[in-house]
This record gives sequence, C-alpha cells and structure tokens, in this order.
Amino acid sequence: MKMSRGSLGLMLCVICSTVPGLAQAQTPAPAQAPPPAASPPPPPTPVPLDAALLKAANDLFSKANLNGAPDKVTLVIDPLIDGVTGAQSKATHLEEKRITDLVKSSYPRFEVARFSSDVVSKAPVVLIGTFTAVNNAGVAGGAKDAYRICLALADMKTKTIISKGVARALPEGIDPTPAAFFNDSPVFAKDASTDSYIKTCQGTKVGDTVDQAYADRIVVASLVNDGIEAYDAGRYRDALDAYQSAAKTPGGQQLRVFNGIYLANAKLRRTRAAMDAFGKVVDYGLSSDKLAVKFLFKPGSTLFVSDRNLRAPYDAWLEKIAERTAAKQGCLEVVGHTSATGLPAVNDRLSVLRADYIKDRLEDNEKSLRGRLVASGKGSREMIVGTGRDDASDVLDRRVEFKVSPCGGAPGGRST
Repeated sequence: MKMSRGSLGLMLCVICSTVPGLAQAQTPAPAQAPPPAASPPPPPTPVPLDAALLKAANDLFSKANLNGAPDKVTLVIDPLIDGVTGAQSKATHLEEKRITDLVKSSYPRFEVARFSSDVVSKAPVVLIGTFTAVNNAGVAGGAKDAYRICLALADMKTKTIISKGVARALPEGIDPTPAAFFNDSPVFAKDASTDSYIKTCQGTKVGDTVDQAYADRIVVASLVNDGIEAYDAGRYRDALDAYQSAAKTPGGQQLRVFNGIYLANAKLRRTRAAMDAFGKVVDYGLSSDKLAVKFLFKPGSTLFVSDRNLRAPYDAWLEKIAERTAAKQGCLEVVGHTSATGLPAVNDRLSVLRADYIKDRLEDNEKSLRGRLVASGKGSREMIVGTGRDDASDVLDRRVEFKVSPCGGAPGGRST
C-alpha cells in the first residue's frame, strides 16, 4: 500500500502517542541547576621557620622513592635560593645547615657530600630548594606575609624527581639579607640557568623529569658555587679561578659567571679586566632585552647615595652601558622602579625622574645615543621582592632597567 507523506507523518504521531513512555522520552528534561562550586581550600597556616623547615625536610626524606638505590645514597645540596630573585641569603644558608644536621642525625642512609664537579659527575641525588616571600592567601599584590619553602630531591642517574617537601613559614626572625656575592652584584643576576633550577623545584611533582637545562648545566652550577663560596669568604683569587673555569665549561656563558668575573676582578683591583667583564654583563643583558642594574639613590631624590664606596663604580657602569649600546647601534627604554614606601603618585613621578637622570648620563657619555633613549617609570607597580623592608634584601625593587626597544618610536613614558 502506498502512503502519502502526510499519512506517514500521521502514523508516526500515532505511534508516539500510543507507545508508553515514548512521547515522554522525546520531551527534553527540565534543566537542572549546576551544583554549587566547591569552596577553595583554605591557605596553608604558616608556622615558625624551624617548624616549617622540619616539616618540609622530614616529608622530603621520609617519602623519598629510593627503590633500587644502594644502601648508602650520596646526597649533595645545590644551594637553596630565593624563588624570585635567585639569590642566596642568610636565611637560605641557615636552611641548608639545618637540613644537613637533620640528615646526619635522622637519615643515615644519605651521605652528605660537597656540591662539587667531581661528585656531580657521579650522578648523585641532588637536593634543590627555594625560599620565597609570598602573600599567604594568594592575593596578587598583597602583603608578603609568609615564606614558601619548596624542597625537591632529584636523582641525577634517572633525571627524575623522587621526593618533594613543602611548607609555609612565618616571616618573624627570618633574615633575607643576600649573601655577599649577590649583595655586591651590580645587576639582577637571575638568568636561564637559575630559571631552570626554580622550575625543577617549583614546577614539578614526584616522578617528573628534571628540567633539561638544569641537568645540562649542573657541572657549571657546581663551579659557580665554588666561586660564590670563595667570594663570600674573601678569597677573590680562588673565586676568579672558579668563575673562569665555569666560563670555559659547556653551558658556562651565563650572567652569573660574567658577573662573578667582574666582581672578583674588581676586588683584586684589576680595573681593566673588571670592566671588560662588565661589558659582557651588559652585552648579555642587551641580547636578552633586559638589563636590571642596582643604582642606589638617596630617599626621595634623583641623586645617588652619599656612600662613596657604593656609588664609586657607577660612573664606570654608565660609561660601559653607553659604550656597548652605541656599539650595537641599539635603542633603549630606561625604566625606573621604586619600593612601595611613599605615595604611589610620588613614586611614579620619582621613578620617571630617576630614569631620566640615567638617560641624560648615558647621552653625556655617548652623544650618538641622543634620540635613541626613552625614559619611563613604573613606580612600585613591578616590585620583584615586595617585602617593603627598604634594605639590602629588597634593593632590586629600587632598580633601573634597560630594555631594548625599536628605534624610531618611543615605547611609552617620556621620550627624548
């Protein structure tokens, strides 16, 4: 029997109405309200430093995956650093001592060895760690009211993370003053190698692979550590030897190495060699599009600090920055920064004036730079440390940055 299209439609409708449940199945169910969003977990409760470090370290060693490891495991500590600046400090040195003492007293399976190129070449277990000022509630721009401890064990034979330990510490009693090498450094010495260290600690979980850049440069890191230890102890000739050895090692062309060669030569009163090294520091910064230099100004002023020892190298730094920029026929944005002390509007204006002062000094050194420099200020909006101590520990918040910019147009701020 041949049915028309209309008859077929009618039959389908009859079927829909006579088959139990079929008509209802074709009707969309009423939309249900989504379940209420789960409340975020409360922030960790910070505790005194000793308790926080003990928790993180005990978690680290007691939970270490040592399956297949020998009865005795060689452990080296790649010095702990600030997770933002990359600097070692009195606080990180204290942490290392406490960790070493804990291992010797409570975890005899680990044998602590010196972080040296000889030991590193045998692929030991390496402890790395960061110590970072944070806002405990995670509020962007909020007060730094806690320190985050991150510890990790890396098995360099398998190049994997075998344990982690974390905790939060209260800021009371913590001395974040940078160690001598980092305190004396003219520039912000964080570079790609330091970034890979931080990534390996903070950006991994147990079982993850160690960041390749960290694994590739760990021998250089041990030589750099030799140089830092010698410099901090006042053994500047030994420090220079270590930095020069690092520079000749694959992966040794690092900002920390050039910085170390400059500092050691400056302490040994080898002015020409020191400034040659500072030129490499400048070239490194310009090639990476950012060079942050620690010029210290009088509070509320565009004049450098009165301390002659501190400001003594500033003229030579400015001359070298101008010379290397002119040689590259580059253009720069000179950016001033301040700490949060004072009114924001005042800090904004002061940061611009300080940048303008530096710009004028560079142009005085190299007339060819006129028209190729721009001065701008960020006030306290781009602090690196942000603790508000206004001392040696947060001097980077009062820095001047040199950023490579396109020639022929100002990227912002005050142009020439």
